Amino acid sequence: MNQHVQPPVRPEYDRVLPPFVEAPVVRALPLPARLWQLGWLRKALILAALALAWEALARWQDNDLLLPGVLATLSALTEGLASGDLLDRARISLTVLAQGYLAGIVLAFGLTTLAVSTQIGRDLLSTLTAMFNPLPAIALLPLALLWFGLGTGSLVFVLIHAVLWPLALNTFAGFQGVPETLRMAGRNYGLKGPAYVLQILIPAALPAIVSGLKIGWAFAWRTLIAAELVFGASSGRGGLGWYIFQNRNELYTDRVFAGLVLVIAIGLAVENVVFAALERGTVRRWGMAR
Repeated sequence: MNQHVQPPVRPEYDRVLPPFVEAPVVRALPLPARLWQLGWLRKALILAALALAWEALARWQDNDLLLPGVLATLSALTEGLASGDLLDRARISLTVLAQGYLAGIVLAFGLTTLAVSTQIGRDLLSTLTAMFNPLPAIALLPLALLWFGLGTGSLVFVLIHAVLWPLALNTFAGFQGVPETLRMAGRNYGLKGPAYVLQILIPAALPAIVSGLKIGWAFAWRTLIAAELVFGASSGRGGLGWYIFQNRNELYTDRVFAGLVLVIAIGLAVENVVFAALERGTVRRWGMAR
């Protein structure tokens, strides 16, 4: 008996299956589910619910001097925009805000670069942030008025204080979280100082940096409006904060609410347009955030 007989080899063949047509392979979501996936629509529904609650409370209060309704506020807002008064006030505020915000960003990155490069820089950053970060920016306005006078310099000074410390803390925390492998790669390429920060640390820590930029923007915007209430009352000039303060003194409550609505609208626009585009073009595009 032959012990080396090989088993028969079965021939190979491809079997083509008929297409599956019993049900669609990809089933479309129902229209309500597709609409609910739209982020702008969900946010619009939230704003509409808040507006309805505001209008209901105003009608229950029935006192336009204390709480004007949504329609009265929108009428005052439309009137202010049509006359150009509100637009001019917003332009003044945003111009001052841009100066203080950009100066705060430059100083924050300079201080953080020093902190990641030297031990004395780290000690300086930790000491200064512990001293000045808890200090409200608006508390420095009286000193700013003494040092810089009744001008834009006073507002820029308090805005720099509002932006500098939270942005520096967030940026430094992001730098501290950069993986050691990336740090070693940068050192292997001979990167040091500003080049090491720009090419290695900033791209890796970008989510924390963007978060710091958003926090700094929010702090700067509310600090500016609060400072303009004092600054405008002192000099007779100012932006949206002074507009709110002036109309409060004249008991035009609908215009006060119109100014507040414009402040909120600008904040929403910056958050959902400027910073959303920045995140889409950087951290989301690079897969660093969901």
